[in-house]
Amino acid sequence: MKELLLQLTKKLEGELYTDETMRTLHATDASAYREMPLAVAIPKSVGDIKKIIQFANDNKTSLIPRTAGTSLAGQVVGNGIVVDVSKYFTGILELNETENWVRVQPGVIRDELNMFLKPYGLFFGPETSTANRAMIGGMVGNNSCGSNSVVYKSTREHLLEVNTILSDGSEAVFKSLSTDEFHAKCEQSDLEGSIYKKIRSILSNYDNQEEIRKQFPKKSVERRNTGYAIDLLLEKAPFVAGMPDFNFCELIAGSEGTLAFITEIKLNVVPLPPKETGLLCVHFNSIDESLRANLIALKYNPSACELIDHYILDCTKDNIEQNKNRFFVQGDPGAILVVEFCRQTRAEITAICTQVENDMRTANLGYHFPLLFGNDSKKIWTLRKAGLGLLSNLPGDAKAVPVIEDTAVDVNDLPAYIREFNEILIKHDLHAVHYAHAGSGELHLRPIINLKTKTGNELFKIIAQEIATLVKKYDGSLSGEHGDGRLRGEFIEQMVGKKNYQLLKEVKHSWDPYNIFNPNKIVDTPPMNSML
Repeated sequence: MKELLLQLTKKLEGELYTDETMRTLHATDASAYREMPLAVAIPKSVGDIKKIIQFANDNKTSLIPRTAGTSLAGQVVGNGIVVDVSKYFTGILELNETENWVRVQPGVIRDELNMFLKPYGLFFGPETSTANRAMIGGMVGNNSCGSNSVVYKSTREHLLEVNTILSDGSEAVFKSLSTDEFHAKCEQSDLEGSIYKKIRSILSNYDNQEEIRKQFPKKSVERRNTGYAIDLLLEKAPFVAGMPDFNFCELIAGSEGTLAFITEIKLNVVPLPPKETGLLCVHFNSIDESLRANLIALKYNPSACELIDHYILDCTKDNIEQNKNRFFVQGDPGAILVVEFCRQTRAEITAICTQVENDMRTANLGYHFPLLFGNDSKKIWTLRKAGLGLLSNLPGDAKAVPVIEDTAVDVNDLPAYIREFNEILIKHDLHAVHYAHAGSGELHLRPIINLKTKTGNELFKIIAQEIATLVKKYDGSLSGEHGDGRLRGEFIEQMVGKKNYQLLKEVKHSWDPYNIFNPNKIVDTPPMNSML
């Protein structure tokens, strides 16, 4: 294999590394997983990517597409060739101001895209907490969203078109198709045609339709990254008359590089939000109080409702940088709900926040209601985004581990779901950190476990199993935004049912019959407590 890789190196315009240092650097992402890859490829052109795909087919190895490596579920961890496009595929290729879209390569950083768009009065909405380094290719692969998803939804809702290279090395563009165009694609005799034929066969079957609608998360759960999004494709023409046109982009978003290799991405962009932003930082005695108050805040159309619990707040006390950002904190709250409003004037925001405060106080919820503007509000978001890093610095071997940190339910079910969630942890003598996207029905929940012990390793899986069962009870999604990867793939069959899981395997096989694109993610995933 070393000799074969050396021959491949000579054929590429870009670079290929087999040394231990580069492989070690690419053996992890931001998750709890680590696996040494065979090699690391840095392609410089579409031609390079085609050669790497051909190599994988010829030599029965696999490819792991990668951008910034900020994924939290082991999506870019694997033993094949990591194909890192973050160095050369970084171009913003085209902007259409009239039609409000931009075309980019996958290595464009989200925040840098918005710097480019700002002079045109435009903006790409979905925002991860890692937006100053996360790249658009990864955001598509993971169907990322973020704090402002109550307004801007997920990457899927903004994905218009993708240029790809399929597993046989052929190029294909996926975009919105009329019913006639969809059926014409099914008549093609190439791999692209067989992909369309397979999805038509799956989604035209009445029994499949019934099972998909019965088992996938209920429609009111907007954050849904469990498996491939065949439930969303089902609700499009030609399968349901009068519905929007079919677009495979809905499936590609959240597919984690397991179906095709993306080379270009066309995104919908929107007008910049109103310039004035205010944050109502409501203090509560408990998590439960904050989640009930969250339902009141949502009636006033905020642009974000983000939770910060006492564990994160405690971490900020001893952090020199973040301690400065605690100026608004009164006492030791059990939780703070940060409710963001964007309007044209501060007076509008102040009036809304007065109503919100009155409603919450009437319901006996909350004890301190500071309203912050300008640089003060930026400090709050800095503190909120710092939470994940601060948690990794908890003293000792027990850490707040990413295992069931991405569950999403209907926002109205969130208070009851979190109560049951914490009852399960108490049963195991555990407690968890709660933070992030209360407004979207998703809290990032991280139990504090020592994974260096055998007991901790076993608990990692036991908790995952029991919480998966709880999420299914609420018809929620085991992944709201962080994806399945190595972490949740094992539980997808439980979440969508045996029949639907087989359909997901058929989808994967139709796109990637030789299993070269990021195998063992989403389907056929090994035990989630292996390769930690």
